[in-house]
Amino acid sequence: MSRRTPRLFAAALAVGALLLGGCAEKTSNDTPAASGSAAAAFPVTVGRLTLDKRPEKIVSLSPSATEMLFAIGAGRQVTAVDDNSNYPAEAPKSDLSGFQPNAEAIAGKGPDLVVLSNDTNKIVDQLTTLKIPVLVTPAAATLDDTYQQLTDLGKLTGHPAEADAVTKKMKDDIAALTKDLPQRAKKLTYYHELGPELYSATSKTFIGSIYALAGLENIADPADADGKNGGYPQLSQEVIVKANPDFVFLADTKCCKQNAETVKARSGWAGVTAVKNNQIVGLDDDIASRWGPRVVDLLKAIVDATAKVPA
Repeated sequence: MSRRTPRLFAAALAVGALLLGGCAEKTSNDTPAASGSAAAAFPVTVGRLTLDKRPEKIVSLSPSATEMLFAIGAGRQVTAVDDNSNYPAEAPKSDLSGFQPNAEAIAGKGPDLVVLSNDTNKIVDQLTTLKIPVLVTPAAATLDDTYQQLTDLGKLTGHPAEADAVTKKMKDDIAALTKDLPQRAKKLTYYHELGPELYSATSKTFIGSIYALAGLENIADPADADGKNGGYPQLSQEVIVKANPDFVFLADTKCCKQNAETVKARSGWAGVTAVKNNQIVGLDDDIASRWGPRVVDLLKAIVDATAKVPA
């Protein structure tokens, strides 16, 4: 896999496919299907999109949307997903691209609903011209965006009860993870690494909002105070070393083979608190780049790591 740039990262996050790989084990977000969805009433409307009947041939070109669809019990209706949708394992992966969507290739799958994360190449107009229903689920900026997308997908697929159950479980799990956080006189600081080129994410991003739930302070914030980098600035070795973060979280363990040892070997990093105290945490790249139900797993990884530091 090629190494990433900030432009690639922003584009990848927008389509929910920043990072490849990922494991297919069951997580705490696997939710049993609720009853009653078979009787979900149609037609249903979400925004400007109205479906007269339940879609049975859904094409998802967003890894986050793919995870949501399977989480709410609509997996059997999904007939094709993009080449970066690698979770869950049973997702029908294809050669369709979310980065460069091709209307003809998508139409060839015979979909009665296409779920996208952005309108690259004006793909929405192209599919609409072909009379293919399209739902755009943009990259989430907040957890509320995630919950809304789950609700919308639940309505459109005939699984509103399951979507509500997934949302409730996420909220309950997040509340449980954050209710007993230690009260610290000074917040622990962190550096979230997107790639070895030292791109990071500020508190104004979706990723940053998850760390905020854990009560952490982001050393990347000053590097994009004006927001000109869209929340994804490139830091320098000097800036990171001077900021001396308590934790380093690596979201480039799969794509770029980064780990505690590679970080410790970086010139000038030996004195960084995270390095000295062995507080370098490898994350699952996929979970750390998507906004579906597995954000709970990301939060848990952060909370579990930081809980080891005495208040």
